[in-house]
Order: sequence, then structure tokens, then C-alpha cells
Amino acid sequence: MEYTKLGKTDITISKLCVGCMSFGKAGTMHDWTLDEEKSGEVIRHALNLGINFFDTANGYSAGTSEEYLGRALKGVIARDQIVLASKVYFNEGRLSRKAILREIDGTLRRLGTDYLDLYIIHRFDYDTPMEETMEALHDLVKMGKVRALGASAMYGYQFHNMQLAATEHGWTPFSAMENHYNLLYREDERELIPICRQMGVSLMPYSPLAAGHLARSAWQSDSPRGQTDRVAKGKYDRMEHQDMQIVKRVSEMAEKYGCKMSQIALAWHWAKGVASPIIGATKPQYFDDAACALDVHLEEKDVTYLEELYVPHPIVGAINKNPEQGVLLLDEKR
Repeated sequence: MEYTKLGKTDITISKLCVGCMSFGKAGTMHDWTLDEEKSGEVIRHALNLGINFFDTANGYSAGTSEEYLGRALKGVIARDQIVLASKVYFNEGRLSRKAILREIDGTLRRLGTDYLDLYIIHRFDYDTPMEETMEALHDLVKMGKVRALGASAMYGYQFHNMQLAATEHGWTPFSAMENHYNLLYREDERELIPICRQMGVSLMPYSPLAAGHLARSAWQSDSPRGQTDRVAKGKYDRMEHQDMQIVKRVSEMAEKYGCKMSQIALAWHWAKGVASPIIGATKPQYFDDAACALDVHLEEKDVTYLEELYVPHPIVGAINKNPEQGVLLLDEKR
């Protein structure tokens, strides 16, 4: 495994992050999530590969993702040897001070720890003043409940304004951005990613394999997730015709390098300066594949070949208003 620093902090993260949306009681959010025993198997396998970075959220499977993760890690590895990240937003009160102070305690309790290494706002909150959110997050750092802060999918100007608010008031700025980014979705290259680079913010993209579309030559999958993940279908199916051309190029590149398509897709992330793409695996061996991708080093001409057929896509990730209270699944295909 290889490691890097999270933003400008002294926190060392593996260059692969375990996405814990795959863990939790099925039916509470997604139908395809792993039960506690299988979640534990995947988590322990990731640890054995040297992966130390885990990303979950308070809303994943009604909190059971955090619970499964916390119990799987307990007694297996020292707390200071892992980096735990969780998120807040899809909850009552969104990113208000009251909600943040309430939700952090619930997250810590479910994880069985007294601090988070990274606390991420899951979306931009249109109902709460940015200053209220940033001050509340800063106070968590002062309390010792959180070591560093991050943000997830939002528009570049929103992230920039929140960072400015922190700077102007002497509050803790964001060190990480968890955004939607892969070879089939590159809209954040216009504004958000350059802002992150300018501010020394690490990128930890979700969906680096585009819900598996970059890991197979056919668009459809007969796996349980492929058949039931309505969110993935909503995110990607409308651009299938254009994006299959890119998928074919990933397949060609995999043949050139004698590796798997998923490894080409991940190698592209590191070639673009990504710190730690998030892998939401449902089988232990998927992390073996991901770890081996660190040995794949794309040439500049390869990156150009993979990218040149991309066309603008509808925005998926950033939202233009808060969803109704209780809504957890965005971009769902019905």
C-alpha cells in the first residue's frame, strides 16, 4: 500500500479509501448492502492490505454502516492506526449548529470512538448560514471530537465561499473534498477541482469506477447491486451511448497494460493527482484488484486517449436546493 497526507494536515491516509456505503442493514437505504458478518470480512481484508482510511456517514443504512464499521475494527487494530471519516447533512436540521453538535455524538457512539479523524459535510445546506456551519465544525475541532474537516459534492463557488468564511474568522478550513469524479463524469474539472488544488485540499472522489461501468466492457451487470441500485442507474444510464465509447477505451487500455479495467480507471485518478479514491466494494477481492492498480502507471498519452471522447454531462452530485427532509437517495431512477 502507498500513503499520502490529507490536505495540509499531519494525517496519513492510504491511497485507497474503503467506502462504507456498502455496509449496513439491507433495505434501510439500499437493497444490496452487506450484513455485519460480510461487512467485517471486507473491512478486515482491507486492513490486511494496509488500507487505513474508512469513509462512512450518519445516514448510511440508518446508522448501521457506522455500527458495523465500529464493531469490525474494535480489538483488531489500534485506534491511532486508522483514519475514520463520517458525514453529516442528511439529518434533521441539516448543517445547523444544533444538528452538527447532535449528530457528531451519534456518529461517535455508533463507531465506538471518542473522535473522528475527518468530519465531512455531505452536501451544501441552503437553509443554514455558512458561518454557522463553519463555526460549529471548528468548535468540534477545538473540543477534540474531530481532527480535520471535509466537504462533499457541491458547486465550486459554494466550497470557495465556505473556505473564505473559515479563513476570515480564523476557523478550521476544509482539508478534503469528496466529490463525484471518474472518467465518465468530469464536470468538477471546470471549477471545484482547480479550487481544491489552489487551496491544498485533497481529493477523495466517490464512485471512481462509475458504479462498475469502468470495470466491465458491458453496460449492464447481473450482480445484485447492478440489478437493484436505482441511484447508480439514475446517475449514469442517461449518458450510456456517449459513455460506452470511453468504456471501450478503458478496455483497450487494460489490454495494453495486461491488467483489469478497474485498475486503469483507478490509475487514471492517481495520474490526475487524486489522493485517495473511495472503493465501495462488496467482495474482499475487489480490494486486491484496487491495491494492484497502484502498480499501473499511465503515460500522458494514455491519459489523453482515455479523456478525449468526453462530452459535457448533466450535473450529478452537487444539488441546487435541499431535498425534502427524509430523502436520502438523490438522482434515483424510478
